[in-house]
Amino acid sequence: MASRRHRLTGIALAFIAVAAFSLRPVLIKLAYGYVRDPITLIALRMAFSLPFFLAAALWSGRGRHARLLSVREFAVVFGLGVIGYYLASTLDFLGLQYVTAGVGRLLLFVYPTIVVLLSAAFFKKAIRKRDVAALFVAYAGVALVLSEAMGGENLDLPVGAALVFASALAYAVYLVIGAEVAQRIGAIQFAALAVSAACLCCILQFLLLRPLSALALPKVVYGLIVIIAAVCTVIPFFLTAEALRRMGANQVAMIGAVGPVSAIVFGGIVLDESMSPIQLAGAALVIVGVLLATVERQAAKAS
Repeated sequence: MASRRHRLTGIALAFIAVAAFSLRPVLIKLAYGYVRDPITLIALRMAFSLPFFLAAALWSGRGRHARLLSVREFAVVFGLGVIGYYLASTLDFLGLQYVTAGVGRLLLFVYPTIVVLLSAAFFKKAIRKRDVAALFVAYAGVALVLSEAMGGENLDLPVGAALVFASALAYAVYLVIGAEVAQRIGAIQFAALAVSAACLCCILQFLLLRPLSALALPKVVYGLIVIIAAVCTVIPFFLTAEALRRMGANQVAMIGAVGPVSAIVFGGIVLDESMSPIQLAGAALVIVGVLLATVERQAAKAS
């Protein structure tokens, strides 16, 4: 009974994390209704998030087996944080100026398929027939979604889609290169330090490119950014880590497929966004393709 409750708690945590993360593009779009300044908005998001990730990095590095990271390790983690969180987040914020929340979340969701291709290209990992099918299905779905959307009045859609896809690419690079580093120094410490590095970069970017007067924003924008930082950034980070500990990557990946669906639902409810039947069919193909690329078949139990 305790084991079953342990797993059910993990499932609940994973669902909450996915739903919270899916709210992020919707809230960003709401913030853009008041101020269309991605650099300021992302700096505020990271500034509010930074204390929690620094605390997580310090907490995860404690204990009798803790050790100080070498200068090289710090440099690698910092660089990966710049790629996987600073660059990815910035590109995502920029892209969401031109695409709907649902389409943006859907394009980000393809990052596991990019991981497959990068692993094959740089680490000579074999691409299985299952992976080929996953790539075909996922990108056929993306093509359906974008081909239908491009028939509308949004002439900037290709730019937005390219920016969000570049964000997915940056995050995939972070995952592929960072996997070995995370095993060596610990997954939580690695991720917390990487996000902290990204936070510092976003804040520095704001200080270099914007005057402090840019912080004179409506109170509602600050409210949205606090929610994005707390509910859509910090909380999902820790909930996903705990869900992974309780269930493992396969089950968490399967629940992650709810992400694009919940983003589409939230976008429809909050922003009155809609997707055509063809786009919904494309979204379904993307989800199926990503699951094929992400979720391994469960090994048969030994008799």
